[in-house]
Amino acid sequence: MKGIVCEEMESFRMRDDLPEPELTEGHAIVAIQRIGICGTDYHAFKGQQPFFQYPRILGHELSGVIKAIGGNDRGLSAGDRVAIIPYLHCGKCRACRSGQTNCCAEMRVIGVHQDGGMRERISVPVSHLLNVNSLSLDEAALVEPLAIGAHAVRRGGVMPSDTVLVIGSGPIGLGVMAFAKHAGARVIAMDISRERLDFCVSWAGADERIDALAPNAKEQLAALTDGEYPAVVFDATGNAKSMEKAFELVSYGGKLVFVGLVKGEIAFSDPDFHKRELTLMGSRNATAADFQHVLDVVGQGYLDMSRFITHRSSFEGMIEAFGDWLGPASKVIKAVVEVS
Repeated sequence: MKGIVCEEMESFRMRDDLPEPELTEGHAIVAIQRIGICGTDYHAFKGQQPFFQYPRILGHELSGVIKAIGGNDRGLSAGDRVAIIPYLHCGKCRACRSGQTNCCAEMRVIGVHQDGGMRERISVPVSHLLNVNSLSLDEAALVEPLAIGAHAVRRGGVMPSDTVLVIGSGPIGLGVMAFAKHAGARVIAMDISRERLDFCVSWAGADERIDALAPNAKEQLAALTDGEYPAVVFDATGNAKSMEKAFELVSYGGKLVFVGLVKGEIAFSDPDFHKRELTLMGSRNATAADFQHVLDVVGQGYLDMSRFITHRSSFEGMIEAFGDWLGPASKVIKAVVEVS
């Protein structure tokens, strides 16, 4: 079986001798058709991803077709098109018992903590498969990153009356904007790329945009919110400096949600944090309910996923293309690998 292995930092190798997955009880064999390339994959390749060891088969934004499956209570059969929930939770810890399976104490993420989907076939628990026969394979592969944005919006408790700021317009930030807008909020986008800010408006429906590099960026935000600043601020940059500055951009009594992850520490002014009684939240992964919400929204045609995908490659061409996607000159929003 063919697969691409990240053998060490900045080193991919195509192999054709990977073992075939075995069909076991409670699992299905899925033939991978599409692989979305995520910031996590870029960070893992560059040696910047927490919770990561080499060698590893990457790939967690996945869609495919069931090749083999036993009896199950999900109504799934061989030939069904599926998206994969890559977060394998234990079901026993306090987080799982309270329904927070996205932050399971024993979390194993496909493509991060264990080998992922950059291969022709993979074994997946039936409980982590979603029937997506009504979606295209491209759309199905993008359910996972959108679910992260949908979860962040739910975590932040966004209301229709809220003004929210989303810092960072990568795929995750764009998903946060789209689902905050779907929730009825007024959305302000902030990024260092003016071209990407235009996309925030045209694709995600952002109402306003701010160039993060502008010397008066904070003053612009104050003007847009009558001096009150946004009720909810999402930082999806994964940049420590941005995350630290984000504390200054939240309204009194507001919420700051860190969606991006940084490998390191951040610091903030405790007196300023306390005087405004801010709520600081981390948002990690997504739950099955978030995935279902995304399926419903995408299925209704609310988002034009064809515009979200800006780059493609064949499975055989992925290694060469991956290096190009790393550079800012590529202007990649979302790259998708077509396995077959």
